[in-house]
Amino acid sequence: MVSDRERQDALLELLNSTPVVNGAVQDQLADPQAARSWQQAHGGSGTAQEQEHLVQARDALQEVVRGNQPATSLIPLLKDVTSHPRLSPAGVSWELQAPTDRRLAVEAVLTWGALQETMPGRLRPCANPECRRFLLDRSKTNKGRWCSMALCGNRMKARRHYQRTRDAAAE
Repeated sequence: MVSDRERQDALLELLNSTPVVNGAVQDQLADPQAARSWQQAHGGSGTAQEQEHLVQARDALQEVVRGNQPATSLIPLLKDVTSHPRLSPAGVSWELQAPTDRRLAVEAVLTWGALQETMPGRLRPCANPECRRFLLDRSKTNKGRWCSMALCGNRMKARRHYQRTRDAAAE
């Protein structure tokens, strides 16, 4: 069984599959072989249809997390999806029923929904305007701003320092 943490990590990895590299946006799921590997590593079948649905879900989720689209824009991704209760000695669990080629995309949307409920505001875009990555702030203070301190945090801090030094020298 996949843990909530693993689902959250998979969602973040999916959202971060369109990074900016050397000033150009890269789509890590555009290559069929790379997409198939990603899908299979996350429990998918690796089909082209699954890839298509996954990319649609990723693009829609990126827009929602960035605040460019309302959450209701995700409704079409959940078409024909149901969840049924399953009773066991451990209690009640819910079994997701979705078309096979849409299962990974649906799980991504459901994971986003669970994060909105349990960790509101903690999944957000990186504060670097030139970055397309996202972060899931699990810190106690909820003050994380960068997808990575090494990638964006240091870069943005260095820019602010340079700007302050330049402004001070100009005075």
